[in-house]
Amino acid sequence: MAQLEHFTTPVDAVVSRMRALDASLPPRDGVAVFNRVYLAVTEAVDRRIDGGRFPDPRAAITLDVRFAERYLTAVQAATEERRPPACWRPLFQFRRHPGVRPLQFALAGINAHIGHDLALAVVDACRTLDCDPAELEDEFDRVGDLLVTLEERIREELMPGPDLLQIADPLTHLLGAWSLDRARDATWSAARALWAMRRLPDLTEEFVERLDAAVGFAGRMMLTPLPA
Repeated sequence: MAQLEHFTTPVDAVVSRMRALDASLPPRDGVAVFNRVYLAVTEAVDRRIDGGRFPDPRAAITLDVRFAERYLTAVQAATEERRPPACWRPLFQFRRHPGVRPLQFALAGINAHIGHDLALAVVDACRTLDCDPAELEDEFDRVGDLLVTLEERIREELMPGPDLLQIADPLTHLLGAWSLDRARDATWSAARALWAMRRLPDLTEEFVERLDAAVGFAGRMMLTPLPA
């Protein structure tokens, strides 16, 4: 198994940008909530790359960085008052709404990043590495497994109230229909489809626009303000 020596990688650079963003935002800000979640994932990936846990470290680094860059580009667009992708707009629009709970912010961000950005990041990485998506499937699955583990922890930490109250909590019903596992499976299919149609720019553009809009619609539903 290939292993990298411990030195600065492009993953370290995106981790530094996320840490700077975390330091600049109020803790309750919706983007800050998601950023903390994503920072934890990226740091975990970085540790596993350093520890030789990925069979192909270069592929893992490339996918992880291309993935992170799409989120950071969306944040930069919002900061500069430009329109981010549709999948991210609900989070930026509702980031300070008092009726939206931290768990909603966290999962809406994961929905945007997994449902839209990850498919495009796979294609970006394939172009950089001159490979097919099938050659990145192992890295894709390992990053996805980390996200699933983290999502379970997020739900436990951010879901308010004791278990008996969670059954009646509107938040339980609102977010219960969304599954990271299903989103990840759909993303892998989308990435393969995008790669297959890469020489059909008009069709690719339409596919990406529809994917972006659909993920944004789901994110808007996840951020429905709830009573305290």
